[in-house]
Amino acid sequence: MKPVPEQLEYLLRATDRVVPRAELEALLELGRPLRVKLGVDPTAPDVTLGWAVVFDLLRRFQEMGHVAVLIIGDFTAQVGDPSGRSETRQRLTAAEVRGYADSCLEMLRPLLLEERLEIRYNSEWLGSMGMEDVLTLTSNVTVSRILEREDFANRLTANEPVSMIEMMYPLLQGYDSVAIEADIELGGADQLWNLLVGRDIQSRNGQQPQVAVTVPLLVGTDGTRKMSQSYGNYISVRDEPAEMFGKAMSIPDDAMESYFVLAARYREDEAADITRRVAAGELHPGDIKRRLAREIVAIYWGDDAAPEAEAAFDRVFREGETPEDVETFTIDDTDPVWLPGLLRDTGLVSSTSDGRRMIAQGAVKLDGERVEGEEIARGTLVGSVLQVGKRRFVELVNGS
Repeated sequence: MKPVPEQLEYLLRATDRVVPRAELEALLELGRPLRVKLGVDPTAPDVTLGWAVVFDLLRRFQEMGHVAVLIIGDFTAQVGDPSGRSETRQRLTAAEVRGYADSCLEMLRPLLLEERLEIRYNSEWLGSMGMEDVLTLTSNVTVSRILEREDFANRLTANEPVSMIEMMYPLLQGYDSVAIEADIELGGADQLWNLLVGRDIQSRNGQQPQVAVTVPLLVGTDGTRKMSQSYGNYISVRDEPAEMFGKAMSIPDDAMESYFVLAARYREDEAADITRRVAAGELHPGDIKRRLAREIVAIYWGDDAAPEAEAAFDRVFREGETPEDVETFTIDDTDPVWLPGLLRDTGLVSSTSDGRRMIAQGAVKLDGERVEGEEIARGTLVGSVLQVGKRRFVELVNGS
């Protein structure tokens, strides 16, 4: 393994907090492969660049010789992480979570090295807990500790309900660290409190508490809220190159610096210098945004795909053309057709709720004309090009 100062310089690039840093340095001094935990709850079918930020950090730990322990939260996803929520999440069924887990894992594997990778499902230990086990777990954390959590405190102040199941979530996540004997846990900046509860639970179970390392949250393409599938402001790691390029071009100018660091993997000083030169008029923001979009596409699709994606973007966005290689989709015999379901089935949106939102926003078009309403005659659809936004197209064909 590399010397500790070199590891720290590489590992802590684009991170937010390390708690406590001295313990991380001490762990690295041990000279053994550390168990680095990252837990993800499969609550949606896609993987966004926001997730990719922390996966990039996990991969850097692998490159330094440490073991990545990826926890697929198939049990905790049914509970629902309350982090940053102003209301209780709607619970998912086990079947929904399994479907999302299969989809997400297929996209997550390429983000990591196959060597030094351990994939675990937390239903392995949480699903077999009995009442005595649950009561023992709850004894590890006090009510006052739970109420230190800012989002819980805010909701209680506003007389908004906080359910007991939400209070259990950080305990379950913390027990994951006990089950896999984590040395380090990674997460987004909004996960710090959960990660620190994991330290408490490990200590109560006779383990050395994990070090918590968080990364900044990547803002979504709207430039205001964090990137999230539920907000519809995300770039997927599996978006086609032209789609990925176009979405990157849609981000606000003031978000470019963070995207260069978190999505395009630039050093902070490099990104800051670009921002300074744009502000000084030395660089044009439009040219820089194109550079950013090409860099992001190259990471996920290779260097050759970036210029092709840019050219495709120009054909559609600048010239208003339909792409040359539109995919086809065979529609069934249902008449009339429920449009949100069709949008989901074609892959133009991630869910029916996303489809309904796109229709309401006027972002859905048929042969270039805005679509009104959620039901449409099947005969109107056959042979037409269905479009969402400026860059997503599919041609609808008859199956007979």
